[in-house]
Amino acid sequence: MKITVIGAGPGGYEAAIMAAKLGAEVTVIEKKEVGGTCLNIGCIPTKTLLASADVLTTSVEAEKFGVFNDHTTANLEQIIERKDKLVSGLVKGIEFLFESNGVNLVRGVGKLIDAKTVEVARSDGEALTLVSDKILLATGSVPICPEMFCYDGEKVITSTEALSLKTLPKSMIVVGGGVIGCELGQFFSRLGTKVTIVEMADQILSAEDESVAKQLLRQFKREKIKVLTANGVTDVKIQNSGVSVTLKKGERLEAEIMLLSIGRSSFSKGLNLEELGIKVDSRGRIEVDESLETSVKGIYAVGDLINTPYLAHVASKEGIIAAENMLGKNKTGVHKAIPRCVYTDPQVAAVGLTEKEAQIKGINYKTGSFDFRSLGKAQIIGKIQGQVKIIVDDKDVIIGASIIGPEATDLLAELTMAVHLGLTAEVLADVIHPHPTLSEAIMEALHDVHGKSINKVSMRF
Repeated sequence: MKITVIGAGPGGYEAAIMAAKLGAEVTVIEKKEVGGTCLNIGCIPTKTLLASADVLTTSVEAEKFGVFNDHTTANLEQIIERKDKLVSGLVKGIEFLFESNGVNLVRGVGKLIDAKTVEVARSDGEALTLVSDKILLATGSVPICPEMFCYDGEKVITSTEALSLKTLPKSMIVVGGGVIGCELGQFFSRLGTKVTIVEMADQILSAEDESVAKQLLRQFKREKIKVLTANGVTDVKIQNSGVSVTLKKGERLEAEIMLLSIGRSSFSKGLNLEELGIKVDSRGRIEVDESLETSVKGIYAVGDLINTPYLAHVASKEGIIAAENMLGKNKTGVHKAIPRCVYTDPQVAAVGLTEKEAQIKGINYKTGSFDFRSLGKAQIIGKIQGQVKIIVDDKDVIIGASIIGPEATDLLAELTMAVHLGLTAEVLADVIHPHPTLSEAIMEALHDVHGKSINKVSMRF
């Protein structure tokens, strides 16, 4: 079977390799570098910058551990160089995986002609027509840049430009207090930029538990990051010195740079969806069935093109499912337990329902929680801020969890598995957790659901 994949981001490249492993003859069309937004201008480069900020913070606080530094500085240009080198190596890694799995990579832009044909405008100027049995669309998304924000890529930028700045701005307005805004806002603040975050919702990280958002907000205030919630931008003016912004509540802000981080939208430009009759929703996202097939038989779509969370690991999972289905299997998309990760300091990670969502759904629930400050390992590494919160239904099944604290994004895997498998708090709490580790906070929170946490400190008055 021949399969053509348009787009080599997480969804496209993993689908291609899986299809090849299952015996298909696979061609991938990509106009830029393989790895997509995640690898080139998203997850990986962002977290690489944050890793440098973590090293800086650890160095500054080293005296607490009895280690003394005479001089600690950060060089943005060298941080960016390290990021570029790391990304380049990972891009080459994917290209090697294609080669070793027999996946044919074509550089260019793909356009659907019919349910089996893709026309490619190749990067070398030549045209190419590919005929295959199945087609997968995985062209991802782009940052949302409404006209009113006067985006110019220099003084008004998106995360794409922020990841390649050569000089550190003295001040920055971050529009949007979601994942990207919080991560990059804290990064630039730790390097010395005066940062103000403006968020329309009542809290930063509006999709997360209220208690988590409050704890992260407290950390931002300690770092002198100004956060304005329940507010929005009504006017933007680009000046010689930078950007002048008027807010909904009348406040006026000025900064050297404004970073737009208000979300992303599906990128399907030039695919020829309308001409082929591929159905899309009101926001331009491709409609698919449970097998991830579009309204045109034989054409599938995954990742940011469809109505599922815009997350690399979601796209990867969907790519694998789509590949298996194109090769005759009968898999369905599983979206009950999607991990949500924010790589701020402290980190934020969550899965399943928040308390507010459980309330809206009318679910009878209980919670258990445990603070990291009561944990030996957290004291050892000097990272005591945060907690684990577990949400269970009236049958003790774990339906949601939130973690804010050290290594939260890695710790979440255990709770993601629990939500995915429908495990109860009692069953998971019965698992022996190693000591001393951060994972003990999960065990204690699970026990706390039933009021049996041994090490939880209860305040009595």
